[in-house]
Amino acid sequence: MKKLFSNFKGDLFGGITAGIVALPLALAFGVSSGLGPSAGLYGAIFISFFAALFGGTDTQISGPTAPMTAVSMIIIAGIIASNDGDVSKALPAILTVFLLAGLFQIALGVLGLGKYIRYIPYPVVSGFMTAIGVIILVTQILPAVGYYAKEDTQFVAQFKPQAEELILENILKDEAGQGILVLENFKETINRSEKTTQADILKESKTLAGKEASGVLGTIKVLPRALENINWLELILALGTIFIIYGFKKITTAVPSTLVALVVMTGIALGFGLNYRPIEEIPGGFPIPNLGIFTSFSLSSITPYIFTALTLSLLGAIDSLLTSVVADNMTKTKHKPNKELIGQGIGNSIAAIFGGIPGAGATIRTVVNINSGGKTKLSGMVAGVMLLVVLLGLGPIASKIPAAVLAGILITVGIGVMDYKGLKAIPFLPRDAKIGPFKISSEVIIMLVVMLLSTFWNLVYAVGIGLIIASLMFMKKIGDLTSERSEVKSLNEEAWEDEINFPQNLKEEVFIKHIKGPLFFGSTSNFQALSLQIPDTASTVIMRLGRMQYMDQSGLYAMEDMLQDLKTKNIDVLFVNLLEQPKYMMERIDIIPDFIPREHIFTSFDSCVRWVKENIKDEFKN
Repeated sequence: MKKLFSNFKGDLFGGITAGIVALPLALAFGVSSGLGPSAGLYGAIFISFFAALFGGTDTQISGPTAPMTAVSMIIIAGIIASNDGDVSKALPAILTVFLLAGLFQIALGVLGLGKYIRYIPYPVVSGFMTAIGVIILVTQILPAVGYYAKEDTQFVAQFKPQAEELILENILKDEAGQGILVLENFKETINRSEKTTQADILKESKTLAGKEASGVLGTIKVLPRALENINWLELILALGTIFIIYGFKKITTAVPSTLVALVVMTGIALGFGLNYRPIEEIPGGFPIPNLGIFTSFSLSSITPYIFTALTLSLLGAIDSLLTSVVADNMTKTKHKPNKELIGQGIGNSIAAIFGGIPGAGATIRTVVNINSGGKTKLSGMVAGVMLLVVLLGLGPIASKIPAAVLAGILITVGIGVMDYKGLKAIPFLPRDAKIGPFKISSEVIIMLVVMLLSTFWNLVYAVGIGLIIASLMFMKKIGDLTSERSEVKSLNEEAWEDEINFPQNLKEEVFIKHIKGPLFFGSTSNFQALSLQIPDTASTVIMRLGRMQYMDQSGLYAMEDMLQDLKTKNIDVLFVNLLEQPKYMMERIDIIPDFIPREHIFTSFDSCVRWVKENIKDEFKN
């Protein structure tokens, strides 16, 4: 407690400054997510406070971030679509997934897995971050020009037949579930269909239209219509916001340019009485827990999203721990990764219960906090309290912010979050892979695959596929390097120092094999060729295994096949310096003692030579 207030003035100023920076971003991320500005603000309040209180990085400021919002947006859109476009109906399932992601983060911390997060390959992270930037940038074009697909009458009308078909399909599903669907009599179906109003069809059509225009591909599809129906006032507000954000930074960085843009453009819109589109209304008063998470809980509704929740938790862990490293470098301290994951998990879990979107450690807000004097956990807690005060005192005013202004803010976020360092490095990375006649860097392949799949298909699956490709390429490289060093040579070609005095008269009867390095899937092909290299004169093979530290299952079966082959040729095999792990593996499937009797296992080459002298006869005397 004493440490918490040891830097009260610095933490107070740092927390307030970080909260000011977080405010416009929280509102923008909330709108972008699909749950509205209040969800972004609630997430910023609770995650910032509780992640700081329970986390392992003293100066970390947490809240909604671009990557977390991009993934959340997909989850939200999917669950809303499966609930007939009704946000209130879908909300309990959405928040349950977010709660689950928070609990997964706590579990990662409790299990001590925080230290392993840093092993995620850079090309995967780079491709993902660039895709996040592209997704945010492209999807904000429509609100920046004032185009909303659900309000385009002609566009919505195209979905009327599909909407009617979907409504009928839902009626049939309900009847089947209630056990009243009879193929010989559709009287009940007709009765229910007649109760469907034009308003119901229009609502379903709008839901389908919104879904069609969502995401990068959806934006591209409707962009021609959007450009034909530009709302010039909305576009000017968005462009003015972008201009101020980039222009004000050149004047001073003491005041956050994002906040300046928000205040100035909102002031202009209100002051001149412009007919602009405001954001959704932010409810006043203290946030209320959404008990529907528990009362309406349905395992079937969230089962399809369990893997997504796990991915969201891992993304939050990466995002937070990368920011923790930045904080360490600035403050010359060392964070506790597992404790940080527990804190982030608690923050995200509580935020979900109160209706907030998930978040993570935010690099820019953390840097601002440190530069403003923040040194302890109190700074992050102050940032959360400051945002709560804004919610309670300025909620009605914040509800008048133009939607186009937040779109402009998000466009600058999208541009800023891309990994330009990784993109600039593409021409200079070693071209170690070949696709057809073209040589290309394996890291570039991973980066581009993750970026393209994330942008145009699915963020969650893209990361999984990227990790699989990166792992396979890494294993191939290690296999190639190992096989290069693992040699199969006879005594006459290369002898180790202690083999120089091996009996000359037995060199034709005895073949010596040196295994250097692990025997695993990457080196088995060369090993399997051993039996083909043994001279026809040899009746015994000595395998020197002191440098074979490890054997995997592929290597184990390769060894078994090779020994089986030698046994059919009546060739005896002697092991020298067999290490514990390979020995344990071979004992599990009875290679020892079925193929290699224990008396044929020697702890030194000298003892093996003595056995050879006593048991091997010179069959080729001159």
